[in-house]
Amino acid sequence: MSRTKEPEERATSRAGFSRRGFIRGVGLGSGALSAGVLEGEAAAQAPGAKVVGPGAAPVTLKVNGKVHQLSLEPRVTLLDALRDRLGYTGAKKVCDRGVCGACTVMLDGKAVYACNVLAIEAQGREIQTIESLSEGGTFHPVIKAFVDHDAQQCGFCTPGFVMAAKAFLEQNPNPSYEQVKAGLGGNLCRCGTYMGVRKAVLQAAKEMKGAPHA
Repeated sequence: MSRTKEPEERATSRAGFSRRGFIRGVGLGSGALSAGVLEGEAAAQAPGAKVVGPGAAPVTLKVNGKVHQLSLEPRVTLLDALRDRLGYTGAKKVCDRGVCGACTVMLDGKAVYACNVLAIEAQGREIQTIESLSEGGTFHPVIKAFVDHDAQQCGFCTPGFVMAAKAFLEQNPNPSYEQVKAGLGGNLCRCGTYMGVRKAVLQAAKEMKGAPHA
């Protein structure tokens, strides 16, 4: 003789899970999380492990060829260190979520979002900001091309685009229009100057051929 299903069992047959199963899963997940935290703490306390923070620690950053000695909490991003502590305000703090690209700088020759990199992680690496592209009163070809093609309006996204374009051209010295479009896809312009930016990058590519630039 069949018996009447309990409400929980009926819910299980319809949805494929039960409240009891859900609670059991949460319990197992919490146990795994706790185990992971404990393992992390044990690793931090292992002989020879170096723990930094939570207070300020010495951090050395090499920006545009110049070495800076700072005292920073480990949570400070490279963007905040550059802007607030070193005065390199070219990289803009806009979304602060690694989405818009306004804070793009170059790290060991590659374009990165400075808001997504901790300052302490950038130690021992070559950091290049847009300030380095106009030293000595001479503009880098990318900057000149941006001016020639009116590739800026409000200007908030421009430094990020310039640095992304420089990094892109160093890896792709002879790009097509479609390659430029894809290569700068990680940067957003709220003013919609994409056409001017892409034309500027193509012009800069021609001017940079065979000529070394910083």
